[in-house]
Amino acid sequence: MSEMNFDNIDSMHLDILKEIGNIGAGNAITALSQLINRRIDMGIPKVNISEFNELSEVLGGAENQIVGILLSVGGEINGMMMFVLETTSAHHLINILMQRDINNFDDFSEMDLSALNEIGNIITGAYLSSLSTLTNMKIIASVPYMAIDMAGAILSVPAIEFGKIGDKALLIQTDFGEGQESVFGYFILIPDMPSYEKIIRSLGIWS
Repeated sequence: MSEMNFDNIDSMHLDILKEIGNIGAGNAITALSQLINRRIDMGIPKVNISEFNELSEVLGGAENQIVGILLSVGGEINGMMMFVLETTSAHHLINILMQRDINNFDDFSEMDLSALNEIGNIITGAYLSSLSTLTNMKIIASVPYMAIDMAGAILSVPAIEFGKIGDKALLIQTDFGEGQESVFGYFILIPDMPSYEKIIRSLGIWS
């Protein structure tokens, strides 16, 4: 039985990881749709394995302001997960939820911030629940931590711990809604290498 690493992940294994990302993102958006009590159309997610040090550029640059919800993942896999929204998308999402003008960009109120945190909690929970069901593994998530700051600053939080975990992340970029109500978000799953291997092996496609 060969040892798994990113140098010997072939196209089939990458496709499986992408499909896991697609299903997880789809379930997360379904949970969000139920929360705001309206149908949400989702575009086809873009799924890639990215170098961690490239993530800030993917998110618009180190100085781009974003909303990040970060949680630790434990149980049968170990690592971190983050859900990221650009601030414009975060405003759109809150405005939809609060039934306000979609282009209201007033500073977030305490209620808005609480709602954003709860949205992050619900959709990351739905994503991880989907992953747990697909792999038949127990996955435990910590209480989420939310921050609004520049991408570089927010990513520095997991970066401090990241050297203990690995150097790559599963990045799922998705958009949902239509027209002015479009929201662009990113799921970032950062398992350690043994956890990637567990995920692949649980699906019976690694030997």
